[in-house]
Amino acid sequence: MARPREFDEAAAVEKAMHAFWAHGYEATTTQDLCEATGLGRSSVYNTFTSKRALFRRSLAHYTSTQLDKRQAILDGPGTAAERLAAVLDSAIEADLEDRRRGCFVVNTLAELGLPEDEVGAALRHDTDRNLTMFAECVREGALDGSLRDGLDPAEVAEFLLSTTSGLRVMARRGTSPAGMHAVADIALSAIVAR
Repeated sequence: MARPREFDEAAAVEKAMHAFWAHGYEATTTQDLCEATGLGRSSVYNTFTSKRALFRRSLAHYTSTQLDKRQAILDGPGTAAERLAAVLDSAIEADLEDRRRGCFVVNTLAELGLPEDEVGAALRHDTDRNLTMFAECVREGALDGSLRDGLDPAEVAEFLLSTTSGLRVMARRGTSPAGMHAVADIALSAIVAR
């Protein structure tokens, strides 16, 4: 008879996520994952089947958490311009909290590209959902008058996603918060109504 699992699988995924986020997919060894999760090698493989499967679960956990946070900001109070400014501010603040590790998604794209597997599907889903959220906020900005007239929501969504990703890369290379806020201000000045 098989012994029941005596650990919290969600907590193990969270801990593995931090190991992958800090070191990347290739550089994170099975031993690193064992140390991060507190699990033995056999428990890691019996539960998650492979390093790649655990990576995919870790990435899915990260993207779900981050997308929910971003959606909450974009659904919050204020004009569309104010909510977009809050998203950029949250990206900068997250980097200070995350010890300048950057964004797990951006780091993964830089390391692996967009593979044709479940990891690639998770990255595409993250991109699509971000673009949808940003485009909706841009449409709301046209209605509330806080964003410039004539903006194409899809194009501005790409611009905003590129800006937030760029801010996360800036943090990874050690740019000061003041420098990052200056970039966010320049980005907003391109779309905010005058």
